[in-house]
Amino acid sequence: MTADHRPALAELRAVAQPPEVLGRVSGEHWAGKLYMRHASIRLTRLVAPTRVTPDGLTWTMIVAGLGAALVLTVPHWWSAGIAMLLIQVQLLVDCSDGELARWRRHQGSRATGARGIYLDRLGHYVTDAGLAIAVGVHADGGLGSPHRWTTLSLCAGVLVLVTKAETDLVQAARASAGLLPAPDDAATATPQVSLLRRMRRLVARFPFNRALLAFEMTVLATVASVVSAAAGSDLGMKVLTATLLGIAAFVTLAHLASVLASGRLR
Repeated sequence: MTADHRPALAELRAVAQPPEVLGRVSGEHWAGKLYMRHASIRLTRLVAPTRVTPDGLTWTMIVAGLGAALVLTVPHWWSAGIAMLLIQVQLLVDCSDGELARWRRHQGSRATGARGIYLDRLGHYVTDAGLAIAVGVHADGGLGSPHRWTTLSLCAGVLVLVTKAETDLVQAARASAGLLPAPDDAATATPQVSLLRRMRRLVARFPFNRALLAFEMTVLATVASVVSAAAGSDLGMKVLTATLLGIAAFVTLAHLASVLASGRLR
């Protein structure tokens, strides 16, 4: 296929964006459903006839995420806005790499398989944790002046990694036990303990846990940087650092309890 013979958009969408992908309970970000999938399918159509690989797009995603975290450490009001734009690029490419892999598989090419999934997960790990750490570095005045806020944000970054590991270790534990992957449905994920069920419904209604994700974190950082600029200090970023640490600590414990009390390990 050459650049002059790109697939029709409707055909590509049917293959690259099937309902089972867009309808995933926990695997599809709300921004993807709202607007990014409309843009990503056009990027996928653009690169489909080229030598660009799904893994190449995933590496681009990783670089964009690390770049966002690095920029956010700069103690100026504009750094959070640039970081937010870089995360938009990351989200776009993150949607497109899977779409391209499904299209290439449909065309008979070898799929990236486990390697692509591994790189994708790694990208989200380092991006989300890196951004949480960068908020505290920003509050301390940059990479050259680490202090208490950097320490707090490092704790938040570690907890972000733990929350992600709690999710991925479910499938690792099931595989080690010889079980099939846990279904991605609400019934399996719902805890059997009534208190945890009520907490899960509360989080679904007020999803404060999303503050630990790259998209939402950079939006919050942009707001915090504006507050800091208006206050003439790093107040906004310091408050955000403490808030992220508190949310991360709560989510780590609540998520662990939810996993153990649900059907995901049975």
